[in-house]
Order: sequence, then C-alpha cells, then structure tokens
Amino acid sequence: MPSDSTIGLSSAVSSAACRVGACAVLLLGSAGAMAAEAARFPVQPMRMLVGFAPGSLTDILARTVGQKMTENWGQQVVVDNRPSGGGVVASQTMIAANPDGHTMLMVSAQHAISATLFSKLPYDTVRDFAGISQVVTGAHVLAASKELGVKSVKELIAAAKAKPGQISYGSAGVGSGAHINGEMFNLEAGINAPYIPYKGPLEAMNDVISGRIGFTWLSLGVAAPFIRDGRVIALGVSTPKRSPMFPNLPTVGEGLPGHEFDQWFGLLGNAKAPRAVVNQLSKEVARIVQLPDVRERLQNLGTDPKSSTPEEFDRFIRSQIDRLGKVIKAAGIKTE
Repeated sequence: MPSDSTIGLSSAVSSAACRVGACAVLLLGSAGAMAAEAARFPVQPMRMLVGFAPGSLTDILARTVGQKMTENWGQQVVVDNRPSGGGVVASQTMIAANPDGHTMLMVSAQHAISATLFSKLPYDTVRDFAGISQVVTGAHVLAASKELGVKSVKELIAAAKAKPGQISYGSAGVGSGAHINGEMFNLEAGINAPYIPYKGPLEAMNDVISGRIGFTWLSLGVAAPFIRDGRVIALGVSTPKRSPMFPNLPTVGEGLPGHEFDQWFGLLGNAKAPRAVVNQLSKEVARIVQLPDVRERLQNLGTDPKSSTPEEFDRFIRSQIDRLGKVIKAAGIKTE
C-alpha cells in the first residue's frame, strides 16, 4: 500500500503535469491564433507613412513597394506624406496609429540620425518601433567642383589640408544624412572643410558647378546626370563596394580607408503590432525586392535591393544609432 508521502508526490506530479499540459494547450492555442491572424492579414486598406515630400527617394521607394503589396493582397496601400521635422512627424503619427499592422513607416538613415540629433523626441527610436525589413542600400557620391582641379579623394584631402577652412562643402540641411557623412569625412580625413546648409541637394549641386563651394555629398541617383555630362568631378561613392551604375568610379574608402556611409531605407511597424503580421510583412518585402521589374527600378535609382528579417533590421538600426550618434557628438552638430 503506498505511503501518504508517495500519494502526495504522485498528486503533485500529476498536478504539475496538468499545469504543463494546460500551458502547452495555451501556447498551441496562442500560436494558432497568431497564425490565423496572419493568414487573414490584411483585412482593410493599408497606410504607408513617409516623412518626406512626394518625389523624394523615400517616397518613390514607398510607392514602389506599396504598389506591389496592393497588387498581391488586393488591399490598397495608400502612401501618406508627412514632410516635416526630418521624418519625426511621420514617426510620431505611426506610433499614434492602431498597432494592428495596417500602418507602416518607410524610413531612411535619417531615422537613426534623429535619435541623437534631437535632444527630445516624442517617441523612443528603439522601443516604439518594430523593424519589418530593410528595402535598399544606397550610396552618396562625393562630387567636387571642376574649379578645384582635384581628380581623387586623396587630392581633395591634400587640397583641404593645404587651405584649412577655405574649401567648403554643402548639402541639403543641417543633420541630413549627407551632412553627417560630410562631417564623418572631415573627422576621418583630419580636415577642416566648413559646412554650408542648403534647402535641397540640387541647390548645393548648382553651387558646386559654379565653384561657390568645393564639393557636396548627395544621392548617387540624383548626382548621376551631372556626373555623366561632366559638370562635376565624381571622386567616389560612400558604400563599401563600387556601384553598378558607375563601375569605374572608386569608393571613397579606396582613398580614405575606413570611410563608409550607407544611405539605407527600410520599413518599420509599430512595436505593439502582432509579431506574426510583422513577419508576414517582412516576407512580402523580401518577395517584392526580388521581382525583376522592381530590381531594375531600384538600381536605376542608384540603390541596391536588400531585404532583412525583422530581427536583423532592428539590430542594424541600433548599430546605426550608435555609429552615427558618435559622429554627431564629435562634430558638435546641433539643430537648434
């Protein structure tokens, strides 16, 4: 006859087994519910927020991806431009929206820059967002005025060192990706090239052409026509590898080892969005950027298609906040 202690142990084991079984049933039920939720998604029109004006590269990418989502899912993806605050207004709108996955946000490197550039933000750049997928990587091109008479990155650095503070550069706006890249170049090259802010990249380019400023950094796709017709001297691209658009154009890193700036773009969701939905959106982006017509369009813009898992994109953004934040602090860049 079993003892009281044996009976007690048996009852405890039986009770624990029941609890484990109940937990397993709950987990299976939860997983099933998540799968069912993802299978139904999307159930209504979707919105893709963009923090920049129509016609900007961020906007073009959003419309390219959104159109393919619409075609595949049969639910309209509406691009909603909120061009204010360097993307901050669009990001804030994203956080305030229903976190059911039907509202997304197309961002650029500016999203990571703003985390350090602004002393106060109405959101937490890491905590409040869920990475969906990177969409493209992109290069800035270092374009110099023909008036300078330089033909390479090394020659530009030598000229700037010979005339400290006399060879200036410009880009579209304080705290822009091009500005951060330019200050990174200054720090790494050990030069003093004063920064001149402009309203847009073409205004800066026009002053490079006229010789009012020495050089500029801007998106390769925007610079391409000026490079092809010889109005500026292209010295290099900011990415680690040469661009297929200009295969004979060196990387800046070939003249200044270690220099690298990725003008990346990607899609974010709300951190509170169902994980199964986030994963489904990520898979959809991966499908879209591999479509032949999309790849051709993206490459014609001077970008390279690149998808990632949500986890990979989250890690990448954190690394960008750290890397670009150090440049902002070292250069003393402020928006006020």
